[in-house]
Amino acid sequence: MSDAAQPTAAEVRAAAEAVKTALDRHLAAVERRSGEEDPAVYDAFNELAAAAEAYDELLYDRYDEVTPFEIPGEDTLPPYTGPEEPSALSVLIRRDYAVAEPQRLMAQARRVEAADEDAPGAGASGTVHGALGLLFGEFEPDEIASRHKEFGLEEGDSTLWVTAADESAEPGEWLEAPFEQVDPERVVCRFDVSAVFDEEFDDGDEDDEDEGEDGEADLPDLDEDLDTDLDTDLDEDGESARLEADR
Repeated sequence: MSDAAQPTAAEVRAAAEAVKTALDRHLAAVERRSGEEDPAVYDAFNELAAAAEAYDELLYDRYDEVTPFEIPGEDTLPPYTGPEEPSALSVLIRRDYAVAEPQRLMAQARRVEAADEDAPGAGASGTVHGALGLLFGEFEPDEIASRHKEFGLEEGDSTLWVTAADESAEPGEWLEAPFEQVDPERVVCRFDVSAVFDEEFDDGDEDDEDEGEDGEADLPDLDEDLDTDLDTDLDEDGESARLEADR
């Protein structure tokens, strides 16, 4: 940052005073809180976080120094302010996957292609993106989620939000931008799945690695047998029969 763009000492001092004021307001709101989800406490918290972040940035820009405070990200929803008796709702779902085994993914797509006369043009299963289109067109997202390993996919984070609405949307109203204009204050509930939630249990899992015959140490052999059986099932000679059995 150039000297001309640097904040002045007075601006840094003003930011520090703003932190002090926000801190007092936050304490006062906590002392007067009316419940666990008091909107006044929530607002005071956000004001304090914003003031502290602004001070930290100005302090660094002016003096190349930082504060010892870590400003947490917003990991909780604000208090619900939607209708008490919603007449409509929207469910927003995001699931992330990694394509762990492209060959397995395309083998599954070839089975769909071979059994579906209305499948897209020949060879769609020969590319990863074409195979994904075939599989997600054939199977419901929930089925893919429950069978993701069969399709060569590896689960990532996922989230589901249930949001309340005053009335149902008109047909086609939001299709062009389905995930815009989501009001966090109308989220009735949300459910998150992520590997980060399991990290706190990692230390305890280490004690189980050396278990005997009945422990988890036997699982890798079982997984290897399952993978061998699945790879055999995916041979081209048995693709059509296996597809019909699955469907």
